[in-house]
Amino acid sequence: MFKDVTDLNLPNGAAPHPERHGAARDPSAPPPGAAADWTVPQRWEDFTTEDHAVWDLLFARQQEALAGRAVSAFARGLDVLRLSRPGIPDFAELNERLSARTGWTVVAVPGLVPDDVFFEHLRHRRFPAGNFIRRRDQLDYLEEPDVFHDVFGHVPLLAQPDMAEFMQHLGELGLQALEAGALHRLARLYWYTVEFGLAREDGDLRIYGAGIVSSFGESRFSLESPEPHRVPFDLERVMRTAYRTDSFQKSYFVIDRFEDLPALMENEDFPALYEALADSADIDPGDAPGGH
Repeated sequence: MFKDVTDLNLPNGAAPHPERHGAARDPSAPPPGAAADWTVPQRWEDFTTEDHAVWDLLFARQQEALAGRAVSAFARGLDVLRLSRPGIPDFAELNERLSARTGWTVVAVPGLVPDDVFFEHLRHRRFPAGNFIRRRDQLDYLEEPDVFHDVFGHVPLLAQPDMAEFMQHLGELGLQALEAGALHRLARLYWYTVEFGLAREDGDLRIYGAGIVSSFGESRFSLESPEPHRVPFDLERVMRTAYRTDSFQKSYFVIDRFEDLPALMENEDFPALYEALADSADIDPGDAPGGH
């Protein structure tokens, strides 16, 4: 994902953690070994037997956890990850299958990338994926998105036309938001849809956000816990609602159907919306809906 940290609630004004796993501390230049667009060779053969075993464990665990919880489009897209060899997908083989469906490809990056780089990739239907995987003792939480989150969480729905279109549009909007000084607004739309979105399907709530589908704990919490608010999607409220990256969400936004995702941005004048919200107070995600 991109590096925007606007909504991080860090203690005592602390600075965000520097990027890990090879990403440069200086966002003005790619790290050694990376191309100008921050991509690196995947070098699938360098992943260890343990790396592949962790992928297989996570895959099997999440596939079971998501039964009856994820939108049906996610299950339909999972077959794109079932390649000729077990373990972490070889991007060369994965991209042959994914590109044939929606024109998207996955590119390896060393870690989190600068905002402009991230959105430029999305604009060209390229999804940046961290070229590392968590350790076995990190199965339930990793601060920075790894290849399991990025590929298992995102790719099955990037194989579906609705998400493919939505993500490319977000890439275009992200670059515009950067120029307008309104990235925090657009980042919230990305967060509460692509990463943590819920949708109704056959009368039930289902998951489509990658941050939930790749999380063993949050795939249950988001649907079953009485704690979070589950709020009908409203673009202005989404753009005013802050978020945390270090805990389960306090609010989830619900769309009527996953297939309606591209329509969320149709006919919206985003520059005018940014201007209209400029003086609006942020909404705490823990606040109950109404009264704002």
